[in-house]
Amino acid sequence: MNKVQVEILGLSASPSSGGAYALLLKEVYGMRRLPIIIGSFEAQSIALEMEGIKPPRPLTHDLLKTVIDNLGATISEIIIDELRDNTFYAKIKIEVSTLTNEIDSRPSDAIALAVRTGTPLFVAEDVMRLAAFIPSTDDTEELEKDEEGKQSETQSPKKSVQETKLAQLQDQLREAIEKEDYERAAKIRDEINRLSGMQN
Repeated sequence: MNKVQVEILGLSASPSSGGAYALLLKEVYGMRRLPIIIGSFEAQSIALEMEGIKPPRPLTHDLLKTVIDNLGATISEIIIDELRDNTFYAKIKIEVSTLTNEIDSRPSDAIALAVRTGTPLFVAEDVMRLAAFIPSTDDTEELEKDEEGKQSETQSPKKSVQETKLAQLQDQLREAIEKEDYERAAKIRDEINRLSGMQN
């Protein structure tokens, strides 16, 4: 299975999703971003660990880490390996002596464990192709050049229209993700990729 390493880029509240949170993963050696909607408990568990805040009593993920440690096992890898019916699936790879076991998990629980154990996070390339997007950093850079008066005069009006359209699509994509409308988000992402290809 082809896979790419990712890291947590951010975690934000998603009011339109009934108290859910958007967890944004970033490709370590690339530009793609993968948004995943997670529950408030898992978001809190991830945020507390990332901020170094220790609750007075262990949370479920702290307890699970302690059990794994006490059994002499280690978590070697966490991989988000499937996207089915707009739901992400993950596997936790646990090593005990010479044995390796794969345990099915929700991505949010697997990531909450990963931040506690320093385990590397991976996403299957097929999942990245389906659900990831590339932020429009080039658009931002070109707008900055415009403001400074340094942009080349050879840029065509058509390209400016495409840049405006890309910015609008990025906003629509974020909105669709917040509303957990993944089917619409996938269509918007495809349109963004198509327009980005036309710019290159």
